Amino acid sequence: MGTWPKIHPKRVRVITCDVTGTLVSFRGSIEEHYLGSAQKCGIDFVPDDPASSTGHNGPLPIHKAFSQGYRECCQIYPCFGGHDISAKEWWKRCVLRSFELAGARMNEAQQEAVFQRIYSIFGSQACYEKFDDALPFLQWANRSRIVCGVLSNADERYGDSILPMLGLTHDELQFQCFSKDFGLEKPDARFFLAALKQAELYLVSQNSYDVNDPLLPSQVLHIGNDFQKDFEGARRAGMHAALLSRYGEDELAAEWKRRGALVFEDLLDVVELLGRSNCQFG
Repeated sequence: MGTWPKIHPKRVRVITCDVTGTLVSFRGSIEEHYLGSAQKCGIDFVPDDPASSTGHNGPLPIHKAFSQGYRECCQIYPCFGGHDISAKEWWKRCVLRSFELAGARMNEAQQEAVFQRIYSIFGSQACYEKFDDALPFLQWANRSRIVCGVLSNADERYGDSILPMLGLTHDELQFQCFSKDFGLEKPDARFFLAALKQAELYLVSQNSYDVNDPLLPSQVLHIGNDFQKDFEGARRAGMHAALLSRYGEDELAAEWKRRGALVFEDLLDVVELLGRSNCQFG
């Protein structure tokens, strides 16, 4: 449990949440899902090259290959392709590049088969589960007349299928902002302000928006788990921010606190602090 910094919210009308690590937990590992899929598709790999560990060219372990492939695709096609290519095509390029870096030997049929398998797995409950506190937190916020939404560097599949599949629907999350749709990514302050606009549009749609009481950035609390993307991005947009340290990363959490962040172990700790902070809701 923590205390608010000197500048604390006097009123919270909107809460935006990151997805993975905040509302949703990832199940399994890249190695498990990628190598398991490769095995199912009869794909083999070139033998390990000792030179690869000394910095020379050679096949990478699959988790490192994925990290590099992901970075490359983000640089070539930011925001999961934005308006240039579909998210599915973006992920196909990322998956196949990752296998290439890992030394996979595949024909065209195997490339298509392994991609379709991985794409399906990562759209299913095999890879995700919601944190136990996610739904109670969102329900508390809704009862408190706080508008809740998602703000995530992700593609639209989270909103279309993954979150609803986990029981996090529009009843709990009134608006959703994904970088693929907006062509923006955290920590860009414009992405946070785009979320503010979506919250405003939701209030207008519910006949709950008073032009004499405009929605302000200072009335928004963003919750995430990355100091640069979530905390600094929100603060630059004039919003409040809190970070979650769910995995016992004590040293990292301590560093975040030293740099001025408010850090919690779970979302119910956020509820407790908001409840005793004398701020207005809704």
